[in-house]
Amino acid sequence: MLPAPGTYHFPWEINSASVPEGKTVRTFGRLHSYDMTSSQAIITAQHASVQHSIWVCTKLVEPFQAHLGSPYLVLGETECGEGENVIVKARIFTCVEGINLQLLENAIDEQRKYFQERMKNPGGNTSS
Repeated sequence: MLPAPGTYHFPWEINSASVPEGKTVRTFGRLHSYDMTSSQAIITAQHASVQHSIWVCTKLVEPFQAHLGSPYLVLGETECGEGENVIVKARIFTCVEGINLQLLENAIDEQRKYFQERMKNPGGNTSS
């Protein structure tokens, strides 16, 4: 059986504990640090003047060349870490240098609006 495809969650949503353990997520952030000996990376994203950090387990995606400060997309499952930390166990950890993170946030918001509208109107008729 294949794992779930994963829905986009902003880093601040993952840290707020609104995402349950074991859920497949897609998220993004800038690579802040990477420790190859422990197979852990930290990505960060800023929202409303607050810097949010997410721990990423990189065991399944190694080896890779880490580019500190570059934006990364992550697809993986959430796990509870030490204390209140949430860890994303990455299946995909891709450097997306050149991406505009603000436009990505806007696209995720628009996608969510589209899916909400689709759920409200399951027949697909938009004409009156």
